Amino acid sequence: MLLEIRDLNIEFPATPRPLTAVRSVQFGLRRGEVLGLVGESGSGKSVTSLAIMRLLPPQTVVGGKILFGVNGNPSENLLQLDAEAMRRLRGSRISMIFQEPMTALNPVMRVGEQIAEAVRAHDAVSKKESWNRAVEALKEVAIDDPARRARDYPHQLSGGMRQRVMIAMAIVNRPELLIADEPTTALDVTIQAQILELLAELRQKFGLTMLFISHDLAVVSKVADRVAVMYAGSLVELGGRDDIFRAPAHPYTRGLLDAVPTLATHRERPLQTIEGTVPPLHAVPGGCPFEPRCGFRVADCARELPPLVEVNPGHWARCPVVNPA
Repeated sequence: MLLEIRDLNIEFPATPRPLTAVRSVQFGLRRGEVLGLVGESGSGKSVTSLAIMRLLPPQTVVGGKILFGVNGNPSENLLQLDAEAMRRLRGSRISMIFQEPMTALNPVMRVGEQIAEAVRAHDAVSKKESWNRAVEALKEVAIDDPARRARDYPHQLSGGMRQRVMIAMAIVNRPELLIADEPTTALDVTIQAQILELLAELRQKFGLTMLFISHDLAVVSKVADRVAVMYAGSLVELGGRDDIFRAPAHPYTRGLLDAVPTLATHRERPLQTIEGTVPPLHAVPGGCPFEPRCGFRVADCARELPPLVEVNPGHWARCPVVNPA
């Protein structure tokens, strides 16, 4: 196991009480696999990824363990590493593609220099060597005429090309784990398909392990080997791609899939919806967070957060209805 998250809890300071953004999340990534982390906006997906990278604000309270195996050595708890050790790890062995390139890229630096800077941060090489590696990284992400494009500023590139620059920056140091946070959200369908194809090629070429974060179930179904579903800060279901998309166990996962229109959807009938709304952080129920919206709820759902129980081999769900005691 390359990455293992155990009982992750994340709280942000607030008045009158702290806000719990992530509660009792646990999952792992095997070397070479892609885990799709899905859920609505505000479900805790990006916060979880930022906790792995140790990029949350310093006042954030993070509990649990984030274990990462470094170069075959025994797993280290990333939450216990000092700042310098984490800085050496971040960007070299663990890299991240952020959601919006225009906010992640420096608008007044040439894109090639930004990639070269990532090289020099982890490798004692000359400016010329780091620049050559930046150009090579742009070539690896299929940017035409990479030597010329490396001298462009972010605003001179299209949205798809900026996303490729972000991917180049993430892979230039050959990381073991790549976290892709909504890498296709702001792109049109054609460019989205190109980016997904590129990520698949890079995964095969470099043997990447990937945590792929998205709210788009169709995208996740194409790229992920396993899928983890989050709702209001909790992991509600985890399993293989076929388990999740063909035989979902948790009522929330079923609701999400039923709401996706297909070619067989009757056009004159209203689309399926999940009644209610996602609760704000200050009003998340103490039990199952989906309980107020669930048509299958029982009394136990409101008492406490249900345990994550294996319903089938490798398929886990957090629901006392599908997992009766």
